[in-house]
Amino acid sequence: MLVLVAPGQGAQTPGFLTPWLELPGAADRIAAWSDAIELDLVHYGTKADADEIRDTAVAQPLLVAAGLLSAAALGEVPPGVVAGHSVGEFTAAAFAGVLDDEAALRLVRTRGLAMADAAAITATGMSALLGGDPEVTVPHLEKLGLTAANVNGAGQIVAAGTLEQLAALEADKPEGVRRVVALKVAGAFHTHHMAPAVAKLEEAAKRLSPAAPVTRYVSNKDGQVVTDGAEVVARLVGQVANPVRWDLCMETFQTLGATALIEVCPGGTLTGLAKRALPGVATVALKTPDDLDAARTLIAEHAAV
Repeated sequence: MLVLVAPGQGAQTPGFLTPWLELPGAADRIAAWSDAIELDLVHYGTKADADEIRDTAVAQPLLVAAGLLSAAALGEVPPGVVAGHSVGEFTAAAFAGVLDDEAALRLVRTRGLAMADAAAITATGMSALLGGDPEVTVPHLEKLGLTAANVNGAGQIVAAGTLEQLAALEADKPEGVRRVVALKVAGAFHTHHMAPAVAKLEEAAKRLSPAAPVTRYVSNKDGQVVTDGAEVVARLVGQVANPVRWDLCMETFQTLGATALIEVCPGGTLTGLAKRALPGVATVALKTPDDLDAARTLIAEHAAV
């Protein structure tokens, strides 16, 4: 059983879209999406520097566009399950047929702008904690005023809060945590700091006509399979200010019998977590088009008929 997943913010790097635009039809597709959301995805995916693509309003639609483009390059993919981490849930919603590509990009463009506005209110950020026990780490974060915004499994939790709180965390790590790594994001996502963005997304979501998922869609909220399109969209709206439970998503993949996992561009983060949390599950991360053949082999061996 094949799982198709999409990464979240922080996975982007300067120029990562460049090789994908050399594929037949890719440049035209990206240009059309750029016009639809009034954002030059080609520039940001090929020429922009790290600071430019760190901007939340840019990074989010860029990541969704890259995920959709790389999945299209695979050809016909019949996954048993789709899921995405944070903003990757918008990519997954398109994979599942809940939203068409353009609708997903329009909504995520609204999300990025709204979250950028919310992030500008207070100087906030996120840091990954490597190692440690969640039962020890989470109370420690709460003591510092931080939120466990991403519980990723495989010994990784992402803390979010003000820059002062994150500095305090660097000086006072929870027992068992080896490193604290600042992430390339511009705000405390999936916390109360993002509450102002929820109302804007709710308004945008009212204009959508979501369809029922055509494949199993696993939600960040609780790792559950969601079978109603309107409920998927409601969860996309709410997850902006609520923690990501990727650990529960991976538990669901295992329960459903996952044997292989492909992470769309810019892949690497979620396959890394899967290698540690899902032993025996074959993985491929789509970083460049050179990875397509390995992914197609995995599809042939593991995808549902």
